[in-house]
Amino acid sequence: MARHVGIIACSAEGAAECYRILCAEAEALLGAHGNPPVSLHMQPLTDYVRHLEAGRADLVGELMLDSARRLKASGADVLICPDNTIHQGLPHVAERLPLPFLHIAEVVAEEAARRGFRRLALTGTVWLTESDVYPKALGRQGIATVLPTKAERAEIGRIIMDELVRGRLEPSAEAYFAQVIGRMAREDGCDAVVLGCTEIPLLMNGGNSPLPTLDSTRLLALAALRHAVAA
Repeated sequence: MARHVGIIACSAEGAAECYRILCAEAEALLGAHGNPPVSLHMQPLTDYVRHLEAGRADLVGELMLDSARRLKASGADVLICPDNTIHQGLPHVAERLPLPFLHIAEVVAEEAARRGFRRLALTGTVWLTESDVYPKALGRQGIATVLPTKAERAEIGRIIMDELVRGRLEPSAEAYFAQVIGRMAREDGCDAVVLGCTEIPLLMNGGNSPLPTLDSTRLLALAALRHAVAA
């Protein structure tokens, strides 16, 4: 029997996409209509945003921990969080997590190393790109993290929080992401891009990105599925 996956949700769009991928890909391993048991717990997004704006990663972590405990009570065996940004709260509560936790940046870093990438452009919220979530995980694999310019980070962050988390996929946003990724390929020597916000893969993919993509949402969902069905 597959292990029960607990999803610590942050934004509805990102968590829903992770859940959808996990279930859609499960049939190949579990047979027709098969999927592991899945539970999801979501705190009010406004609470996460308030703590992020105040620079209180410790309180972000406490929200994650509360969700983790509720998911354990629901029967979960393993935890994932399909939100890159709030992983900065994880170090504050990691020792108190009640279940094994699959870290999204570590999953992405392992895939980047497997594919031989050495210099990654990082896209995501300003809170994520100005944190150590990805530099630490990628650094352990000997991979460099390259950030967009400050102005680019601000506009990408605006697109994410004003549009993508609300399910708005605008052609202008797609064009802007492609412009930034293309510039980072030409000027910064990046060989791939991390779609480091759970909602970005709703907009960008290997077909419209100037660089190969590392879809953090999909990679985390597949890692959770592998863990759920492992012997």
